[in-house]
Amino acid sequence: MDKTERLFAVMDALRRHRRPVTAAALAEEQGVSLRTLYRDVRTLIGLGAPIVGEAGVGYMLKPGFFLPPLMFTAEELEALVLGSRWVEAQPDAGLAGAARNALAKIATASPEDLRDRMNDTGLWPILMRGGAAPLPVLGLVRRAIREEKALLLVYADEKGQPSQREIWPVQLAFHEGKQLVAAWCCLRQAFRHFRVDRITAASATEARYGRPRSVLAREWREEWERLYPD
Repeated sequence: MDKTERLFAVMDALRRHRRPVTAAALAEEQGVSLRTLYRDVRTLIGLGAPIVGEAGVGYMLKPGFFLPPLMFTAEELEALVLGSRWVEAQPDAGLAGAARNALAKIATASPEDLRDRMNDTGLWPILMRGGAAPLPVLGLVRRAIREEKALLLVYADEKGQPSQREIWPVQLAFHEGKQLVAAWCCLRQAFRHFRVDRITAASATEARYGRPRSVLAREWREEWERLYPD
């Protein structure tokens, strides 16, 4: 790639990292030498990019920095369209609408109108099911995750026996045709996985999680890796 493309690639890499990333890691990711990476960072700083850090410590973009709209490569555009179309097909009306709106904003915010290209990428997700009815509980789960507030559920086991649960949702997984909530179950005092199709009732609460979701997510991931090492 030429120098301009390389500079944009460095900026994109820095935007993906929330914490300082070393020059060595950046150089390896970009496929360039350390000397070239240091020179590119100096060039970007000279052009006004708000990069903080130094050699031997790491670099990062200052919080709140907004990179003006850029041209998308063909593969970047294909990835955005394919991912958004998959989200649109899920039984989560809120996310489906957000996906459509996000694509529209990307198309019109770019220096060139991308709507025609987006409509003709030739990529569509194949979903092995018919059109599923919207599931409002998915919006409740996503809101609980964002706000770190407990949900009250009525949940049926495999025999159809209901139980009331207070949970702290940690992750929401979208499998083909079904959704799964990973959460801390206050009744069992342990992580549990709840199939959305077995949730017969759900309501939001104002009760905060007992621990930050970031901590819960780490603990859940460690337990998952311990139980399923492969």
